[in-house]
Amino acid sequence: MNFKMVLKSLGILLICEAIAITPSLAVSGIYNDGAMKSFAYTLLMLIAAGLALINLKPQSKSIYARDGFAIVGFGWVLVSFFGSLPFYLSGSIPSLVDSFFEAVSGFTTTGASILTEVESLPKSILFWRSFTHWVGGMGVLVLTLAILPSVGAGTLQIMKAESPGPNPGKLVPRVGKTAKILYGIYFVITVVQIIFLIIAGMPVFDACIHTFGTVGTGGFSSKNISVGAYNNVFAEVIITVFMLMCGANFSLYYQVIKGNFKALFKDGEFRFYIGVVSLSIILITIDLYGNIFSSVGESLRHSSFQVASIITTTGYSSTDFDKWPIFSKLILFFLMFIGGCAGSTGGGIKNIRILLLIKAMKTELMQIIHPRAVYPVRIGGRAVDERTLSEIKSFFFAYIFIFVAASLIVSLDDFDIVTTLSSVAATLGNIGPGFAVVGPMGNFSAMSVLSKMTLSFAMLIGRLEIYPILLLAMPGFWKKVSI
Repeated sequence: MNFKMVLKSLGILLICEAIAITPSLAVSGIYNDGAMKSFAYTLLMLIAAGLALINLKPQSKSIYARDGFAIVGFGWVLVSFFGSLPFYLSGSIPSLVDSFFEAVSGFTTTGASILTEVESLPKSILFWRSFTHWVGGMGVLVLTLAILPSVGAGTLQIMKAESPGPNPGKLVPRVGKTAKILYGIYFVITVVQIIFLIIAGMPVFDACIHTFGTVGTGGFSSKNISVGAYNNVFAEVIITVFMLMCGANFSLYYQVIKGNFKALFKDGEFRFYIGVVSLSIILITIDLYGNIFSSVGESLRHSSFQVASIITTTGYSSTDFDKWPIFSKLILFFLMFIGGCAGSTGGGIKNIRILLLIKAMKTELMQIIHPRAVYPVRIGGRAVDERTLSEIKSFFFAYIFIFVAASLIVSLDDFDIVTTLSSVAATLGNIGPGFAVVGPMGNFSAMSVLSKMTLSFAMLIGRLEIYPILLLAMPGFWKKVSI
């Protein structure tokens, strides 16, 4: 492993985080909210640590697969730790464990919170809390590649280790340019949503906060009861549309920009994604009508918002869905596992994996009926190779295994089974709110230190798609490989 290059890359990452923290410093100055020192101290620590690491002189600038996984794994932990310091130093969150939980939740775009009341927090702390969603949505390291693409040859290894989905790749030959294209699309979507929310009647500050949470599919709000506090149908429709947009593969938007408008509807994963969303909305609307809401319109309004929020792993709420019938809540619970599309800012297992697992199951059944026939699994008209299918099956097993293991640890807190299971599903899938104690009107403050740390790493594992974090714990990962 090229340790010096790994450390140098982490130094570049910390400098990028220092740049990312400056808008919050400016917001603190504008509102004079008393949190400026906490951001200034954090900024100085980031610059000092970053420069110390950047000045290392590696013999080779090449980054290989193991280096990429190490950079991603340690990078996200480091970024989350330094990102927690403004919460802790400002006194907004007196516990360092709670501050770390909140920062991890922000950067991983989970939106799970230990805060019982947010509206009294300094404006800059609210801004930083939501801005971590925006930075983490497309990926902290993808942002690094966009700003400083010359970190060395082999930077695709970083993108492979961090980018969601089974087949991350380049839109154009150069990785740095790919990162810039992705962030360019990301930035434009952000600006457009802010403008729309302002037109809908949201204050500028609130429009920024909720846009960061929507585009990054994060879910932190500046209101205690989330988007429902505004009771603004127009704003809810805007957020619903943009959540669904950001739950889709961003590379499809690049194809649309190039003039290939059919790319959206030719993409098998996107069609599956829209199908799951549509079916879920219809079923929940039928279930809510007459049971919770007296009109079809009201039922459709809240079902569409919550389905979009959960499947894209955003986690906003327009109403207390914890009071919905069991049928509707079960649908939302299952959507927590599905998540967004590959190449989106959403979490979860991803639609492409679910689709391929369904196709593989169908193929196995057909093989039993006709043992001598060959039934390849196809997606987009192309056969999927056995190695890819094997990797997806392994990922699915690992995801469920981690869900079970984390649930057992959290169960030591002796909460009810709904709270226990939904808290793990909501953090591992980067959703945010679960049900019962951790529902949309609740939070994670009652959890023990052990549970909070377990759920913090569940968020990191879910955001990085399991392997970068687990590899760091394997002794074989650190052994020198002889060629």
